[in-house]
Amino acid sequence: MLLGDFNELEVAREVDFGLYLTSDDGDLLLPRKYVPLGTGVGDRLRVFVYRDSEDRLIATTLEPFVRVGQFAALTVRDVTPAGAFLDWGLEKDLFLPYRNQRRNLRPGERVTVFVYLDETTDRIVASAKWEWFLSDKPYPGKEGDAAELFIAEETDLGYKAIVDGTHQGLLYHNEVFKPLRLGNVHPGYVRQVRPDGKLDLTLQRPGYGEALAAAETLLTALRNAPNGQLPLGDKSEPDDIYRRLGMSKKVFKKALGALYKQSLVDLAPEHTRLRESALE
Repeated sequence: MLLGDFNELEVAREVDFGLYLTSDDGDLLLPRKYVPLGTGVGDRLRVFVYRDSEDRLIATTLEPFVRVGQFAALTVRDVTPAGAFLDWGLEKDLFLPYRNQRRNLRPGERVTVFVYLDETTDRIVASAKWEWFLSDKPYPGKEGDAAELFIAEETDLGYKAIVDGTHQGLLYHNEVFKPLRLGNVHPGYVRQVRPDGKLDLTLQRPGYGEALAAAETLLTALRNAPNGQLPLGDKSEPDDIYRRLGMSKKVFKKALGALYKQSLVDLAPEHTRLRESALE
């Protein structure tokens, strides 16, 4: 049986307050309020197994926000001298021991953690020192690769992100044009693999492919705009460009250049107009 994860267990017997499920670690209780309607002895249920407030193994059909072996950004419910308690979607909060904190926490704030099974106590705990749980092997990919980016922390330089669940990278502030929230997962790309193994990241496709994709996005937007014209040009504000097209001003200018070379657009400082030959 996997503690801190989902297990498929058989119903052994029914009692007034719930069902007992059979496992290699003995029977464990699924409280009545979590029992699916119509479930009976002999049925198999997919349940999450953890420990209750009295440290007993217990099952639930609730879906937690995170499982053992995963990263998550969770909200702090309470803080005590021993540590913090985090909301992970279950009745009993997840414990973040003081020794696993990087700084003092306050109720209501979000913190990125890695969830693991403490070998000494056999309890599910969290650690805010999430970097310790990343791979120490070289990044297996290369510059330009697509990746899944988990937003883990905001710094003065930008946002630290966990790349494909294994490595750390950085999204620089001057290349991010939309709000990012801890715990959000975004598709992104590896811009550079540094000598120290860390990664520079981007939310937009880098290199020539980025320009081609941006040009196609801009062309589609122009064709859908009234009279084939957008109120965006070389002098437009970066925020206006991102709000309308979802790209940085730097990428927008590359896209403009690509379409202009193809004689598809006429350019002005404050707007871009699609030529009549490209409206079809």
